[in-house]
Amino acid sequence: MSKRILIIDDDVLLRRSLGFNLEKAGFDVFTAATAEDGLLIAQQQPPDLILLDINMPGMDGLDALKHFREQTKAPVIFVTARRRELDEILGLELGADDYVTKPFDFDVLLARIKATLRRANPPSVDTSPASTLEIGDIRIDPGAHTVSISGKEIDLSPKEFDLLYALALNAGKVVSADELIARVWGAEFEGEPQALYVHIRWLREKLEEDPNRPRHILTVRGVGYKLV
Repeated sequence: MSKRILIIDDDVLLRRSLGFNLEKAGFDVFTAATAEDGLLIAQQQPPDLILLDINMPGMDGLDALKHFREQTKAPVIFVTARRRELDEILGLELGADDYVTKPFDFDVLLARIKATLRRANPPSVDTSPASTLEIGDIRIDPGAHTVSISGKEIDLSPKEFDLLYALALNAGKVVSADELIARVWGAEFEGEPQALYVHIRWLREKLEEDPNRPRHILTVRGVGYKLV
């Protein structure tokens, strides 16, 4: 069954050309010129992935993303001419899965769409219970997918859990940023490293007494991170 992609962009030529190329690549494509229309379409025809511009009349893409995250778990890729790093970080913090700036090469965008869809729909695997890990007062149970500190359970997102588990498997050792991205987001990930930085910050906010002075997740400048 073809994956459904929703394109939301006020540029009519981009909608037509991108939609045409995505249909040639085997996707079912829906388009909208405004975020408001896109939200309505997503309710009627739930997409598998959303391509979302930021600068649009009426509701902008950042506000639209907040509504989409309440409405659907479909991954969202920003496709925008706005190149400000603040926009990229804010988009990732709000729940975007990737950020592509215009102008872009279609083959590159297509590769990132496919990679994002693979991450959103991983193949089912037979997972036998793994051993519980204890690092100081942190206890990680992979089988139950739970984390606790001093006996108090901490609510982590799937990506946050995977990131912490990757660090825990190498407790006391430095794990490079590239290796963490490959383990958590997949070796095919072609997005920006800000995704890792944002999730490290979120982890620290949940694990550390003082996130600005971490004692669990340490940064080794120019190398990576380690859990102690």
